[in-house]
Amino acid sequence: MEIRDPIHGSIELTPVETAVIDSAFFQRLRNIKQTGFAEFSFPGATHNRYCHSLGAMHLAGTAFDHIFQGYPFSSPSVRWRLRQAVRLASLLHDIGHGPLSHTSEEVMPQLSDLNIKIYLKKENRRANHEDYTIKIITDSELSPVLVKNFPDLSPKHIALLIDKSLPEDDEFFIDNEINIRPLLSQIVSSELDVDRMDYLTRDSYYCGTSYGHVDYDWLMANLTYYRNENKLNLAVQRRALYTFDDFLISRYHMYLMVYFHHKAIIYDEMLLRYLKSPDCEFKLPSDTSAYVKYDDYSLHSVMGKSENQWAKMISARQPYKMLYESHEQKNVEVGSLEKKLREKDIDVIRASSTGRLSKYYSGDASSTEPIFVIDKDNLSRQSVTRIEETTQIFDKYQDARKIERLYVSPKDYGRAQKALEE
Repeated sequence: MEIRDPIHGSIELTPVETAVIDSAFFQRLRNIKQTGFAEFSFPGATHNRYCHSLGAMHLAGTAFDHIFQGYPFSSPSVRWRLRQAVRLASLLHDIGHGPLSHTSEEVMPQLSDLNIKIYLKKENRRANHEDYTIKIITDSELSPVLVKNFPDLSPKHIALLIDKSLPEDDEFFIDNEINIRPLLSQIVSSELDVDRMDYLTRDSYYCGTSYGHVDYDWLMANLTYYRNENKLNLAVQRRALYTFDDFLISRYHMYLMVYFHHKAIIYDEMLLRYLKSPDCEFKLPSDTSAYVKYDDYSLHSVMGKSENQWAKMISARQPYKMLYESHEQKNVEVGSLEKKLREKDIDVIRASSTGRLSKYYSGDASSTEPIFVIDKDNLSRQSVTRIEETTQIFDKYQDARKIERLYVSPKDYGRAQKALEE
């Protein structure tokens, strides 16, 4: 099967992949917007996680082909099943995403209620969308579909590439005594993963911005592997290092200028207040058979019938208005301003948005699988270094960028503005 995508052009799907895509769980992603409330600032941003997941799967296959070009697998069947596993992991990485945005995780149940059998450690915390993803892949109506159509791999093998903390209990990812799982996991989730490559390009396209424009073809063509003792890690050729820098900066700017846009932020803050309200009618179920029916439309439907003030304002598109904004690294003034407004009996929402170039390499890079840079000189000599030791981008952007904002009700805006002037 072939589908046409506005970002990647032609995307080829096998019949067995189509069976997964046609499942109710994956079709649900059609009804979950990729950028949440961003459409109120960027009207074209109505694309969904369904399209993004297809794009990520396509890029995963392309990345695999570039990285393992000429790699000595023990057999073609091993190559096929590993390639299929990473495509499926990229396809399903968002399958458990909640409605609208990560804010809806506020009404997810306790992790114990999900009863995720492959989790060995029992934690007493609220579940998140990644927990739902692992549950849906390994223990839902989708699991038999995966087992039936992919007899050479199991749902757990897909989950192992999405959740790096899950322990291996077989040698599925071992070939010629080398563990290939670390590299495949990095294709799915890392500083150079296909998830980011797709959503940056896609979000930029639909938002009408240029921040996500990077030479991905060159970056992809220079992906390779590095054998690090008895395992493989993701590596990039030295000649594409500047493109990698551009990729990181592009994502950084997308967060600051698009994902952290003041309109999207206030809607998220108001949604959070609705979901935290004692009279909130919207709760996400632990039963995956019921969860498949929960999407953006079901949440908007509940809010449209609610008497909750926050739900009413969201439904009527009447958000709080931004009164104050600061992009300073450290701003002690905002707390004082917030206090003064509250002293005048003005309800204020304070929102802090923090953008960081890299959560992996800002400080300690030892907690994650490394990415390597391979440099060949004119004499065909090869040197290998960790990427954070090769580029200066992490040092130059090591500080987080914090945006502080104060919002007030439109009816209080004039009074609040006067209070600030005083």
